[in-house]
Amino acid sequence: MRKEFTYLWRLFVGICVAVCISGWAGDCGIGESGNSEGQNADPAELSGVLRLAGSTSMEKLSNAWAECFMERYPHVRVSAEFVGSSAGIEAVLSGGADIGNSSRSLKESERAEGAVENPVAIDGIVVCVDSSNGINGLTCGQLIDIYMGNIVNWRELGGPDLPVVVMGREAGSGTREVFEGSLGIVDQCDYANELDSAGAVMARVASTPGAIGYVSLDIVDASVKVLSLEGVKPSEESIRNGSYLLGSPLMMVTRGEVEGQNEIVQAWFAYVYSGEGQAVAEQLGYIKAR
Repeated sequence: MRKEFTYLWRLFVGICVAVCISGWAGDCGIGESGNSEGQNADPAELSGVLRLAGSTSMEKLSNAWAECFMERYPHVRVSAEFVGSSAGIEAVLSGGADIGNSSRSLKESERAEGAVENPVAIDGIVVCVDSSNGINGLTCGQLIDIYMGNIVNWRELGGPDLPVVVMGREAGSGTREVFEGSLGIVDQCDYANELDSAGAVMARVASTPGAIGYVSLDIVDASVKVLSLEGVKPSEESIRNGSYLLGSPLMMVTRGEVEGQNEIVQAWFAYVYSGEGQAVAEQLGYIKAR
């Protein structure tokens, strides 16, 4: 019975990850050093459940790591909920999750409660418009004016005669906090729609003439037009060297240091920071943390 359950669970996870990571050509055996580096726990002995919760921007990355981790440790089940960065951090602090995924840095109040941030990758936040928009780039000042409601028609910027439809993430989103914080407009944005996932923002921008939104670099596709910011296009190089201004650290938050966590959590971080784990992140379009 247990073998049947394990097989069905693996099949279910495989289908989910295939959907979430459409187009990912990588596998779990990337790089010779990744086969053993950082893997200290005995796969035959490690068993239990690892609970992740948090950022929707980290869904693809977390699912990929979870699939590879469960291949390495077949008696461990990784469960993940994607409910936003703040909710994930709250879950860790309340004991509802082992790890909180966050696309923003911790607040001082969260640190005071014992939350510890563990950077696992670097992402970029890209600004996008519907593909028919003639605008190709913005200055920071123009972007700020758009999101604060000071620019309301694209013709003001030399674009089409269309109302600007401002899309963004919901309150509590780490991506929203990084975006607004980087521009100095926290809680000052005039949103037409506040959506609960990066995928929803991109889909709404793609289908709405005059729309503008922000999403993670790793999920953006040809359905929208990516804008340059201050003349710089978002890319791994421009985000790493700081010339593109909207870089976003991706964190996996624990309550207390990793060294004080249970054996499964420690094995997870050993995998994530291994050559294999970081190569998975890189293949998915993220910048390696190490």
